[in-house]
Amino acid sequence: MQVVETAGAPEPDWVSTMADEVVERAGPGTRIVCASGLSPSGPIHLGNLREVMTPHLVADEIRRRGHDCEHLVSWDDYDRFRRVPAGVDPAWEEHIGKPLSEVPAPFGSPFANWAEHFKAPMIAALADLGVPFRGISQTGMYTSGAYRDQVLLAMRERARIDGILGRFRTKKKGAPENDDEDGAGQDGAGGREYYPFKPYCGGCGRDDTTITAYDDDSTEMTYTCACGFTETVPLREFTRGKLVWKVDWPMRWAYEGVHFEPSGVDHSSPGSSYQVGGLIVDEVFGGRQPIGPMYAFVGITGQAKMSSSRGSVPTPGDALEILEVPVLRWQFARRRPNQAIKVAFDQEIHRLYDEWDALERKVAAGTAGGIETTGHVRAVTTAERELTRTPEPVAYRTLASVVDVTAGDPAQLERILAGLGATPEGARPRLDRATAWVETYMPDEAHTRLREEPDTALLASLGDQESEAVAMLRDHLTDDWSLDGLTTLVYGVPKKQAGLPLDVKPTDELKAAQRRFFVVVYQLLVGADTGPRLPTLLLAAGPERVRHLLGG
Repeated sequence: MQVVETAGAPEPDWVSTMADEVVERAGPGTRIVCASGLSPSGPIHLGNLREVMTPHLVADEIRRRGHDCEHLVSWDDYDRFRRVPAGVDPAWEEHIGKPLSEVPAPFGSPFANWAEHFKAPMIAALADLGVPFRGISQTGMYTSGAYRDQVLLAMRERARIDGILGRFRTKKKGAPENDDEDGAGQDGAGGREYYPFKPYCGGCGRDDTTITAYDDDSTEMTYTCACGFTETVPLREFTRGKLVWKVDWPMRWAYEGVHFEPSGVDHSSPGSSYQVGGLIVDEVFGGRQPIGPMYAFVGITGQAKMSSSRGSVPTPGDALEILEVPVLRWQFARRRPNQAIKVAFDQEIHRLYDEWDALERKVAAGTAGGIETTGHVRAVTTAERELTRTPEPVAYRTLASVVDVTAGDPAQLERILAGLGATPEGARPRLDRATAWVETYMPDEAHTRLREEPDTALLASLGDQESEAVAMLRDHLTDDWSLDGLTTLVYGVPKKQAGLPLDVKPTDELKAAQRRFFVVVYQLLVGADTGPRLPTLLLAAGPERVRHLLGG
């Protein structure tokens, strides 16, 4: 295994601090386990990525230090199918209550079932992101009998579990405690007897079941279903069911020996599954609650908290279509878990890339701070390998403008990139990401279309000073046909008209003159008062086209 050192980064970041805690908790010589849990109940949205990236970054740091550390991802594919996501045929409502792994995949899917269909894009995204993990199918674990002893133990200790849950119950008996259901449909705490196991019906396959009797010695369990089916089975041989969530989660901590597993705000509040689970894992399963920091939600610019039940929410795969892998990893590495993250799908993406490029320059120059350097290392490498980066990076906003103005024409792209000191291959994968953003997310009003022919009426209406400025720009276009040269030219024309040297510090009056000049040029080129940065627009249009539109 190639270990990438983080030398030169003396300041500990949040990842290092948490890794210290986990290593100390595990003790010497122990195989360290970090864990995540994902439900393939629908598209696994971008917000769920924090559930994986937080333990990944900690596990990765632990492996960089030479410790044996594994990252588990539990696929909750044996959970009940609760609702039909937006955009899916409502006919799938007939499968509500069945395990996700027994619900048919959406029409046209090549996958065997609903769970596999929605797991696949996440697995692909994690591979791209450099996240190694061992996936655990909860369907496989329960139906194989791997958890048999834990299920029987939970049933024997049902009164103790009910007592723990009872310390936090605040709702009336019989009222659902949200979708998790902490009592398999039973009241507990003084009502009907509580059972922590939920059978899937042998008749209809759903979990609309109620356990009516259980014998600890024989493990015989009797249950009825809303469909009318009933049966009595020995639980020691029965594998068509699962522990309810608030018991299932701590059972897994003990079974897998988990040392670190973060959770969202909804699982970390007082009386939540994380707090209750800490008592259950200790008092029932003889395990220890893992270190479990709360993480804040991930959103996208302009939208509230994402929920897969709403549909039409971005997935990690969607983000990777417009963001390079290191840039997306950096979003998670540089923010503490309890800090919210906003991933940019709108024009804020340009600012994000400007920040990233500035960091790259500082790291290359050796002027980045310790935490900045560490965050950069975590973004561009893992303990095992270096991740793909763009060899000849061009500013994202520049690439987007060029792609937009040229409509992605390969010949024009090659010509313009040459002027920027890059090639199409060298500018990838960033070029492909910017192209995807322009085609998918760029606002309609932000698209730029060059005029086909000069606006002769506008040219004729220009005053003497404006005409002179346009002529100066037109006549000196190719003096230095580069982004830097064109930048000097467009800002320099008003300076020359005012008789000022090119290196003069602009006054408010000069800035106003430059803005008036830019408006005239934008009107002549694109018929609007604004557009992409003017030097980029000129570079993308080419000298012949610009001269033609400027009346030359």
